[in-house]
Amino acid sequence: MLPKTPSFRLEDKRALVTGAGRGIGLAAAAALAEAGAEVTLVARSADEIEAAAAEIGQGASAATLDVSDLAAVQAFFETRPAYHILVNNAGTNRPKPMWEASEEDYDAVMDLNVKSAFFVAQGCVKQMIAEGVQGSLIHMTSQMGHVGGPNRSLYCGSKWALEGMNKAFALDLAPYGIRSNTIAPTFIETPLTKPFFEDEAFKTNVLAKIKLGRIGKVEDLMGAILFLASDASALITGSSLVIDGGWTAD
Repeated sequence: MLPKTPSFRLEDKRALVTGAGRGIGLAAAAALAEAGAEVTLVARSADEIEAAAAEIGQGASAATLDVSDLAAVQAFFETRPAYHILVNNAGTNRPKPMWEASEEDYDAVMDLNVKSAFFVAQGCVKQMIAEGVQGSLIHMTSQMGHVGGPNRSLYCGSKWALEGMNKAFALDLAPYGIRSNTIAPTFIETPLTKPFFEDEAFKTNVLAKIKLGRIGKVEDLMGAILFLASDASALITGSSLVIDGGWTAD
C-alpha cells in the first residue's frame, strides 16, 4: 500500500497569531484560516485586527491585547480554551550602530522580541498542557537570528535569543506532544519595512545578499507557516526554517 501524504488541513484546530494586523502576521492568519483553522488575530490596534478578521472571514476573530502587558497576557490565556497553534509574531526593530543604541532602545527591542515572546508562548503552553492539547508553536525570528548585520546589534541579539529559547522549548514540550519551531525570513516587504527600500543604496545592498535576487513577500512565508502548523511537519521540532533567498548560504 502506498504511503499517504500527511494533511496540510487544519479543521478543528484553534490558532492564535500575534502582531496580526498587518504584514507577516496578517498573512499567517489568512493562511491558517484558508486551511480550515479557527483563527484569533491579536494586536494592540483594535480597528486594524477587527477589519482584518472581517476580511479573512471563515470564523476569524479579533482580540485586542498588548503582549508587552504580561498580566494581560496571562489573563487572556486563562480565560480561553487552549490553542493548537501559536504564531508568535509580534516584534520590533530599532536599527542603529551599537554605539548609538540607548538603554530605552535596548529595552524596547528585547522586551517585545524576547520577553513578550517568551511569556506569550508560556501562557499558550500552560493551557495546552492543562487541557491535554497537542500542537505547534511557530516563532517568527529572522535570518538575523543566524548571522550578524550592520546596525542590527539589538535585533540580532533578540532573534538569536529567540532561536535559542526555541530549541529549549522543544525539549521541554516534546513529552506533551507540543512542537516548537521558528521561521527565519530575510527582508520581507511589509508596511513596516517598505520605507527602508526607498533608500536605493540600502535596497541594492540587500539585493546583493539575497541570491535569488528579490525582496521577500509575505506570500513567501505562508506555505512555511502552514507546513509547520500542520501534520505535514509532525516530526519537526527545535528547528528553524530559514527563508532567506540564499542570504545565509554565502
